[in-house]
Parts: sequence; structure tokens; C-alpha cells
Amino acid sequence: MSRRIESVAVLGCGTMGSGIAAASAAAGCRVLMLDVTAELVERGAQAVDDEHRHLVATGTFAADLPAIADYDWICEAIVEDLDTKRELFTQVEPLRSDGSVISSNTSGIPLRDIAAGMPERFRRDVAITHFFNPVRVMKLFELVPGADTTDDVIDAFAAFGADRLGKGVVHAKDTVNFIGNRIGCYFMLSGLHLAEPFLAEGMTQETVDGVLGKPVGLPPTGLFGLIDLIGLDVMDLVGKNLAVNLPDGDAGHAYTSFPPVEQRMLERGQLGRKSRELGGFGRVQKLDDGSKRFETFDLATEAWRDAVEPDLAGVPGDLGEVLFSNEPQGELAWRIFGGTLRYAAGLVPEIADDIVNVDNAIRWGFNWVHGPFEMLDHLGPARVIDKIRAEAAELPAMLRVLSDSGADTFYGDGRYLGVDGEWHPVPA
Repeated sequence: MSRRIESVAVLGCGTMGSGIAAASAAAGCRVLMLDVTAELVERGAQAVDDEHRHLVATGTFAADLPAIADYDWICEAIVEDLDTKRELFTQVEPLRSDGSVISSNTSGIPLRDIAAGMPERFRRDVAITHFFNPVRVMKLFELVPGADTTDDVIDAFAAFGADRLGKGVVHAKDTVNFIGNRIGCYFMLSGLHLAEPFLAEGMTQETVDGVLGKPVGLPPTGLFGLIDLIGLDVMDLVGKNLAVNLPDGDAGHAYTSFPPVEQRMLERGQLGRKSRELGGFGRVQKLDDGSKRFETFDLATEAWRDAVEPDLAGVPGDLGEVLFSNEPQGELAWRIFGGTLRYAAGLVPEIADDIVNVDNAIRWGFNWVHGPFEMLDHLGPARVIDKIRAEAAELPAMLRVLSDSGADTFYGDGRYLGVDGEWHPVPA
């Protein structure tokens, strides 16, 4: 069966659902937006451009759920709770038409748990379609099949994501947090812990963010600034999900809960930018004269102070060279960013069949200059391997594959190194 998506029913009109609806309408699709109340739907519909509102119909679950029969793709984007999602899908399944496709926009709940015990038709036609927020801006579109999902369903989603929405489609596996958040959240959660000894020795949080920004090819938010954007409450939920679903022995288990200071911040509602006056790791105070004061919540003293400039004296200007510096900033970069590269190098083929999907997911989802394997190539894999071996540490899987194959890099001449140690064409 060949499937085409020309119309989209979005179930759940929060930030993600409304973004998916707005993007689909902007692509010229008929869109149905449903939620628990008309007020929630109307609020979500404000994300749709005025010029596309004529393509959008609205309603509530209680009154209008049968209308999904007229739509090609039914996209669930409700609260991140397994039981709530399964209850909604149980109502949806008998109402949708044959040939339609169905998906969840969950950011981390395994599809196998969502689909367990559901009818055969549902299991054949369902996938995870995970967008990054804001949907209209972020390029990444993670596509995850279930054990029974048919190829034509995945083909339909991939074509729609790439051709109609203009997204970068990444094929992930049904593992916790998929690709982007598995690696990106490891960077953030491990970073909170691994930065502690450097802060205790007097390094400022501004310096941590400065080192973990441009010098390693990451956005200027660095570590603490990125978590302020996302929110400690969200990261807390991510950590709890990882604690339950990470495989035994995964390095991420060491970082699924916050250090004590961050835990106290969470408990008093000091979550990040969303907390406004309470702030997070930083905040902006508007003064009576109209000027602004930029402040940092000092993790060493647990008190607010004026923000300071990062100390990047001695940090090499060449991309990534800080990882090989003997200065404290170099050790920080190696432990946190280098640790994330090592973590990523150990996750193939667990989270994706190849390194290309991993690199694309991190570039498109977290705006790194290079994906993990592209960055290893830039640094020189042999230098990284030598540094790991000097610590008497075990090489992660893909660095071991590269070492055993005799290759110098993961990419070359339009090809990439596969888990089998052979060269394969990079997909167009």
C-alpha cells in the first residue's frame, strides 16, 4: 500500500501540538485541532498564521473525535503520561479510517509501551514522530518505527516530513529518549555533576558556559544557559524517565538525579527563564532607570551575584583544541564535552543503525557545529583514542570499530564507517 499524507488531525493543542498544526497548515494541509476544552484549542490555534486559518477546523475530544475519520495522519501530542496516551489511542483506533497513519509526538516514552496490547492495525500503522520545539523553527524530525510498523507507514512520514514540512528526517530506534535527547540530555545532566569540582575550585559558571560554547562548537548558552532555556522541571522529568528506562550498565545512570544545590533550586521553583523573577542559574533584573542587571545564581554560595565575564584566557581559538589543553578549562571540556562524545560513540547501533543519523540529530536538534562523529573526525580520532587509553579507560564501541578497521576517520569520500567496519555511501 502506498500512503500519502494530505491532512492532519492533531490531538492536543499545547506548545508542541499547536506547532505541528501550524506547520502542517503552512504546508497547505487540512488540519483538525482537538483538545479537552474549546479554550485550550483556541489558545493553540493562535499559533496558526492568519493566512492559513481557513485550513484549520477545531473541536473537543468529547464532541468531535469521530471527525478524525476524514484525516490521513492522526498525531497525538498530549501530556507525557503513558496511561493517558494509551487511553486516548484506545478511543481513536476504531474511529480512524483504513489507510490512515497514526503517531505519538512523545519525547521519550517507548513506542513498545504505547502499542502493547493494541489491535494489529494500530501496531502496523503507528510510529513516533518527534519534533523539537519550536516546531516551525527546529529542523529535526525523529522518526521511530515499532516492531510491527510497516515500511509504507515510515515512508509516508519520511516523505511528509522532508518534502512538505522541510524537516531533516532522522531514523531512530525505539530506545529511551531516541537519539537527540539521549545524547543531549546526557550532556546536560552529566555536566551538572562533572562541573561541581571545577566550581568548587573557583571556576565561575560563566566560564563553564563559555568553554562549553564556541570553543567546542556548541551554542553560546553552553551548559547552564541551555538548562535555563529548557527548565529544571523538564530536566527532572527527563532524569526520572532515564532512571527507569536506561539499559543496565549505561553511563547515564550516574546522572539521572540532580546534585543537591540544583535539587533545592527545583524544590523552590527556581526553574530557569520560565520562572521569571525567581530565575534559574541566571536572571535579568529590570532597574528603575530602565537598564538591566544580569545576575548569576552562584552554585557555590547559593546566592545571587552580578554576572561576570567568562575566563577564557589560554583557551585555544581553534575549534575543539581546548579538549587537549592542560588548563582547568581544558580538563572541564574533556570531562563534559569529551565525555559526551565518548557516550555517543558507544550508542551505535543501539539508538541508530549508523553514525549519520546520530550526527544529523545532534546538529539539527541541538545546533552543534558538528555532530559527535563529525567532531571526532575534526579533532582527529587517533588523538582522542590516545587520550582515552592514557586514562586506562575502555574505548566506546564505534571508536573501537574505527581502531580495528585501520581507518583514520569516520567519514571520507562521501562514505561513512559502519558498525561492520566497512564503508557505506552517505545517504543523499
